[in-house]
Amino acid sequence: MSLSLNAKASLAPFSAGRYAVCLGGVVWREALRFLHQRERFVSALVRPLVWLFIFAAGFRSVLGVSIIPPYETYVLYEVYITPGLMAMIQLFNGMQSSLSMVYDREMGNMRTLLISPFPRWFLLSAKLLAGVAVSILQVYAYLVIAYFWEIEPPTKWGYLTVLPALALSGLMLGALGMLLSSVIKQLENFAGVMNFVIFPMFFASSALYPLWRVKESGPWLFWVCEVNPFTHAVELIRFAFYQQIAWDSLGTVLAYATLFLVAAIRAYDPAKGLLTRKGG
Repeated sequence: MSLSLNAKASLAPFSAGRYAVCLGGVVWREALRFLHQRERFVSALVRPLVWLFIFAAGFRSVLGVSIIPPYETYVLYEVYITPGLMAMIQLFNGMQSSLSMVYDREMGNMRTLLISPFPRWFLLSAKLLAGVAVSILQVYAYLVIAYFWEIEPPTKWGYLTVLPALALSGLMLGALGMLLSSVIKQLENFAGVMNFVIFPMFFASSALYPLWRVKESGPWLFWVCEVNPFTHAVELIRFAFYQQIAWDSLGTVLAYATLFLVAAIRAYDPAKGLLTRKGG
């Protein structure tokens, strides 16, 4: 009798409190990993700061930016590329999370997480939220440094209104990294992902130059930038930083985030996903 009661209890749905405890545990694990990997934090800041202090300074007089929304006047080039660099931090963080998931799978830690009695979709979503939280902290650390470079929103409210945009873009890019982690078989293959996914997404976007300039170069390249999800993440952040909403980019980011997350959860499903076919 007691065994049947225990069996029924184990099959009973978890309460909201237990889900919250599980989410807190996953987030805390990622936070500890981030704190113990200080070079990860430094590298996340060095990369955009190099673009800001060196690249932007060198091309300030070459790449002029006309008055385009959300800007109401001419802006310096370093002001224009700041939203793109904020999104770049999240892009590389999503790929770093992808690398850590591949490492955890090789070491067996991922199997330990996924055999938890909690639903697999919840565990993957919790890991995704933890990575997004880390990327947002990195972005705000970059904004603190950029503030001393006289790069700031029109009002202080911009630091708050950009937060939802960072959360959505972080979810989309993190879900993309999670999907890629289901495809990457070994850590050695991660360099190929860097070359064929990250850099094309970054350069074929509005992060470094306005799309009207791209359109002047060729309509096909403009089309590639238009369908690039990273472009819409950049524009969503750019408008939110100026307390505005880019509705087209908002819808696109939400659609891509949903698509990537559903595909990643399906890929990690042992019955349907890619890991079964790869023996992982």
